[in-house]
Amino acid sequence: MNYKVLTILFVFVLGACTPKMAVQTSKSPSPDAQKEMMSSDSQPKLGPAPMPEKAPEDSAQQGQIAEMEQALQQAIPMDPRVRMGTLANGMHYYIQHNEKPEHRAELRLAVAAGSINEDDDQLGLAHFVEHMAFNGTKNFEKSELVDYLQSVGTKFGPDLNAYTSFDETVYMLQVRTDSQALFDKGLLILEDWAHEVSFEDEEIDKERGVVESELRSGLSADERMRNEYLPVIFYESKYAKRLPIGTREIINGASYDALKRFYRDWYRPDLMAVVVVGDIDPNEVESVIKDRFGKIANPDQPREREKFGFPDHKETLVSITKDEEATFTTARVMYKHDHKAVTDLADYRQSLIQSLYNRMLNNRLDELRRKADPPFLFGYSGYGREVGDLDSYTAYVSTGEGEVMKGLEAVLRENRRVNLHGFTETEMERTKIEMLSELETSAKEENKMESGSLAMRYVYNFLNDNPVPSPTQRLQLGQALLPTISLEEVNRIADQWITDGSDRVIVITGPDKENVPLPTREDIFALVDKVDEENIDPYVDEVSNVPLLSEMPTAGSIVSEHKIDEVGITEWTLSNGVKVILKPTDFQNDEISFTAFSPGGTSIYPDDEYRSASMASYITSQSGIADFSLVQLEKMLAGKQVQVGPYIGELEEGLQGFSTIKDQESMFQLIYLYFTDPRTDPETYESLITRQKQILQNIHVNPNYYFRDKVNEVKYHNHLRRGIPTVEDMDQVSLDQITQVYDDRFADASDFTFVFVGNFTTESIRPWVEEYLASLPSLDRKETWKDVGADISEGKVNERFSYGQAPKAQIEMTWSGDFDWDDKAARYYFGSLLDVLRNKLRESMREDQGGVYGVGVSGSPSKYPKEKYSVTVSFNAEPDMVDTLIETAKHDILEVMKKGPTEEDLVKVREVQRQERIKNLKENSFWVNSLKSYYQYGLDPEQILMKNFEPYVKGLKPEDVQMMANKVFDTDNYLEIVMMPGDKIKE
Repeated sequence: MNYKVLTILFVFVLGACTPKMAVQTSKSPSPDAQKEMMSSDSQPKLGPAPMPEKAPEDSAQQGQIAEMEQALQQAIPMDPRVRMGTLANGMHYYIQHNEKPEHRAELRLAVAAGSINEDDDQLGLAHFVEHMAFNGTKNFEKSELVDYLQSVGTKFGPDLNAYTSFDETVYMLQVRTDSQALFDKGLLILEDWAHEVSFEDEEIDKERGVVESELRSGLSADERMRNEYLPVIFYESKYAKRLPIGTREIINGASYDALKRFYRDWYRPDLMAVVVVGDIDPNEVESVIKDRFGKIANPDQPREREKFGFPDHKETLVSITKDEEATFTTARVMYKHDHKAVTDLADYRQSLIQSLYNRMLNNRLDELRRKADPPFLFGYSGYGREVGDLDSYTAYVSTGEGEVMKGLEAVLRENRRVNLHGFTETEMERTKIEMLSELETSAKEENKMESGSLAMRYVYNFLNDNPVPSPTQRLQLGQALLPTISLEEVNRIADQWITDGSDRVIVITGPDKENVPLPTREDIFALVDKVDEENIDPYVDEVSNVPLLSEMPTAGSIVSEHKIDEVGITEWTLSNGVKVILKPTDFQNDEISFTAFSPGGTSIYPDDEYRSASMASYITSQSGIADFSLVQLEKMLAGKQVQVGPYIGELEEGLQGFSTIKDQESMFQLIYLYFTDPRTDPETYESLITRQKQILQNIHVNPNYYFRDKVNEVKYHNHLRRGIPTVEDMDQVSLDQITQVYDDRFADASDFTFVFVGNFTTESIRPWVEEYLASLPSLDRKETWKDVGADISEGKVNERFSYGQAPKAQIEMTWSGDFDWDDKAARYYFGSLLDVLRNKLRESMREDQGGVYGVGVSGSPSKYPKEKYSVTVSFNAEPDMVDTLIETAKHDILEVMKKGPTEEDLVKVREVQRQERIKNLKENSFWVNSLKSYYQYGLDPEQILMKNFEPYVKGLKPEDVQMMANKVFDTDNYLEIVMMPGDKIKE
């Protein structure tokens, strides 16, 4: 059936049926009916919910319902923009023309094989194979592939990457299409990955260290506890024994043949898909794919790709796991189900029912979390896919020490409340409106979707049969199907999800502390039984019909205008002193983004008010606005795509947010209210402080947090305004001080600058600016920030200490000093130096030595509060390799200081910088952030343009980087901080 006809059919059929269906769906099932449903011995299988059970009153209506049910059997439409096919060798392909970003294409190679396909001597080798694809192929020896791609502007990580999971391996590559040769090379790389990886012995041995480093990076309390409870969740399934990262023993000891065998067995056309989305000609690409990839042969005797299931268990399985370094206590109750693919419109309708249920229940849990005495830090309930063919309905909580039973009880009680009383009509209507609003926004942006996002949709269509209708088709489906879903259907679905104990798993994790015992199996069962027997009141949906603004403000005016046509921006000064920067764009069809800033921040408050000042914007924004709590505000804004939030940083305060075109007045109203009628709610204050204390209560037993805190202690002389706060620090946060600080920071709009970027015109936005910004309060204060003295320690400092169980060390090296920030060329050379070092340290420390999985190189010159710079090199490593790797980093830096980078080094840096700027100039977020920075520092915004940036790129010479390296690293200010594994965590 034609899709458009089907949509009309839905409107016609449902238009005839809805009035009579609505009579039945106006209330939840009666208590007697609920008891009957709950006591039923039959366990319905997961699948499309039946249509509302109401006997048709006449044959005409019966025929209409039958026609609708027949329509629901139609396949879900595929995005008409994508070209799909299957080659004779079984390889699938997806091709789509898309121009965001311009002159780029996203390439994907999806392999329907992962760690689940490993033999017993191959644990971790599916992932190892993925690594080897970057270390030599037929057409790119050793590291030539990465070197070549960087030389043409591809950035390792964001533009070139891969991942391995249980069931799949996916390679991702962005290539340029402004050159046919470059694009052809990209397809050649995909072809090499598919069947021409070299697996040279020397390269395999070098990569063992890198893979082991990746494994080591993940070692933690969470990893240790996961290794204990996953075999319980995956009861007697092969998935329990096939974590993608594998084992250290096999990574280091696997034979070359074991690695190659996995590649031979599973990298074959009938298990692969090629995806090409971007600024390309689909006809040409299809021809190339057929020619190149169609020649790849399958093995003569291909191994069967088995489907590994999840055996049923009649009893409830329980895992209670603890670890000395666990930060939080968690509990989850899972009801396992077989996965059902979403293939026809009935399935799609069922997925909408699931989404409605999940959203409404989690809205209730979020409301509960905001109470003055919150039962949990985070709570979630919902149905979704776990892995393979396993789905689950899960209730989950994360709590502070000793609170897990309280948190679990709260989540189970909310589930029980829904089971007894269902949701309300107002919740249902509001959630449908939200979903349709999101679909409408997505449909408006259909031709502005990122190619990378589209490419991954097709990857998951191949791997998981995920449906991929276009955004417009999804909107049409939502408009047709959501009105047919009754409240009764949604309320009833939990009966399919929550079973009587079979295929149920309960997992508890938490700190290993004698004085804070975790609940026992018996405790948990007793709690579940207790909640099941409770008489729970229905949920009351409190909504307000009061308008957001009770009184419209008296509009001000625009007193001056200045245009910078070269940049496409307009500057307005308003009657109250507010400055507004406008840049209309067509980068997105339905997006307006903004930021606003003013000097001051927390720096102007004394140390004894700092804790309150640092929490002021967060607690205020979480309290709601005007007469509305945050819960009430979110309900009022249901269906609107708008977000506004205040912030108070160290040197500035401001706001940021976004909206769609139709919701921009709401955005301006929220801005106005955050200045004129903010809300600091005592209940929100109590809730947030309680949760913050629970988060901080045990955080320092985590080695990562301990290391970070120790770094801040050494780096900033234990300055009050650096480092992680303590539970005791939270006692210094005063609601009165919060109110005073926030009101003070936003009392005077005259020194605020607003930056708006997006799809508007100066004339369309003018009324909102005049009414809501020009009317903001003005005191004409002349404020600035203060220097709080939190400078990086001077001199040479070498700090070593031991902490944590995992056999890994954490290292941070920092250089700092004075910097002439007004020298634009120096700022550019500084950034280029960091780019050079990122490449060189990755090559030497990862590729050559196999000592790290990744190495971070970060830093920036600052203008305020002092003109300074800092550069930090950070990584984790095998404890025995620490000194060697530190010396490697220092050696590479010294080489740049002595000789400068090579021309080959600069080719990579220049082209990546150039291509990044070309892409960024088409992004609203880039312009918002750049214009903010340029106006904040009094710079000429014309310098953002490519014509003013490119001369720096083209003119970059080795001696420029060498000069900056000597400026940065020839300093007496050097910090070296190393945390080795060692002392057990003490309570």
